Amino acid sequence: MPDVMPVRLVLASASPARRKTLQAAGIEPDVLVSGVDESLVVTERAEDLCLELARLKAQAVVARLRPADDQRTLVLGCDSVLAFDGQILGKPADPDDATARWERMRGRSGVLHSGHCLVDVEAGRQAEAVASTVVHFADISDHEIATYVGTGEPLAVAGAFTIDGLGGPFVERIEGDPSTVVGLSLPLLRRLVAELDLRITDLWTKVAPGNQSVEPLG
Repeated sequence: MPDVMPVRLVLASASPARRKTLQAAGIEPDVLVSGVDESLVVTERAEDLCLELARLKAQAVVARLRPADDQRTLVLGCDSVLAFDGQILGKPADPDDATARWERMRGRSGVLHSGHCLVDVEAGRQAEAVASTVVHFADISDHEIATYVGTGEPLAVAGAFTIDGLGGPFVERIEGDPSTVVGLSLPLLRRLVAELDLRITDLWTKVAPGNQSVEPLG
């Protein structure tokens, strides 16, 4: 491949979990929140909903950026929803909603869908796809539900649960890529980057082992 200009990744999401996932994989993103009103998109398919929202978030941020002559800028929009019992579940409306969800979900399973839209600002190209993972929930008690909801964590995330936070003990197992459940699939990101004629290593800015800092790689 020819020499590649420095690559800047802009994450169009306020999610700390998505940012930490990228950082742990050696990618230090800039963060620019899209401000998209998620309630404006209505569809009956969870996969369509999360992908359309990911697309809108990425495009909203792209509209606020200017192409650069000395680097390539990629904008990544993501959105996650849980498909459960024929319903599409985003973030709970309030603690009562989160409690009711967990009373239904415990001991059962759902599918977490995460839409990804990656835009190459300078080239005007984009690649997009959905990653899906089956999540099996533990049969937790009423006390555990009340205590978990009381922390506030379930109110901030799609499906009212996490696997990388306080909700981790309440997920028995998953079928698929764990980072999808966090909201950003690293294997899928690698494939989307390749569709834009780049390599995931072009985005590396550090090496995790030993906290060694290095110059941009790739």
